[in-house]
Amino acid sequence: MRIHNLYAGPDGETHFRDVAVECTDARPWGNLSKCLPTTGMMFVEASGSTLADWHPAPCRQYVIILSGNSEVTASDGERRVFTAGDVVLVEDTTGKGHTTRLFVDQLHRAVFLPAE
Repeated sequence: MRIHNLYAGPDGETHFRDVAVECTDARPWGNLSKCLPTTGMMFVEASGSTLADWHPAPCRQYVIILSGNSEVTASDGERRVFTAGDVVLVEDTTGKGHTTRLFVDQLHRAVFLPAE
């Protein structure tokens, strides 16, 4: 399984890459990954047109998009649009960070899972 990763490079800029989550534990219904440690869970709900200006992530966290679309711009200029079902490992806790734009006509719901 591949997920998005937003991280700060040694240049102080935020970048995107895709990373693999290995699902190697065979079960009768499919393959399972190892347990990834998290410290809690937060639900986020927002509507309307919103732009969160440049900011680093408050902590290393997984973001799972439940509904709506959001556009994230890394400080290196790359933009990605995330939709329901996308998973992002956000690790840009230093440097310039990223912007997040929510689209005006959609209800945006997500789950934030701070990671250890």
